[in-house]
Amino acid sequence: MLRIIGVMDRQMLRRAGEDIACGYLTGLGWAVLDRNWRYQGGGLRGELDVVARTPDETLAVVEVKTRSGDGYGSGFEAVTPKKVLQLRALTAQWLLARGERFARVRIDVVSILAPPGGPVTLEHREAVA
Repeated sequence: MLRIIGVMDRQMLRRAGEDIACGYLTGLGWAVLDRNWRYQGGGLRGELDVVARTPDETLAVVEVKTRSGDGYGSGFEAVTPKKVLQLRALTAQWLLARGERFARVRIDVVSILAPPGGPVTLEHREAVA
């Protein structure tokens, strides 16, 4: 079981969570195509945490939510309908910027709980949008 030791600031925790998520996804045979892809334009602004290709050639945009405790709810609760709309719009921009086409595109969420000194848990929900 993986443990994160010591106090981390939010940016370090976020980065550690994304590293854990990418390791998990590549372990499933996924190819990570992009990380922390940022876009700003036309009134849209945001970031895609992880963009990956699954073994069945689906494009999966993965929102990674890492928490050190459950005081603010689970990572899944942070992916609101407004956030889903933003992720869809950002995904369209990513596809345009890359000039790529996929028959199937979906948005997944990986929620990681990493309490200081405690075991790290990861939950993955596919096709939340």
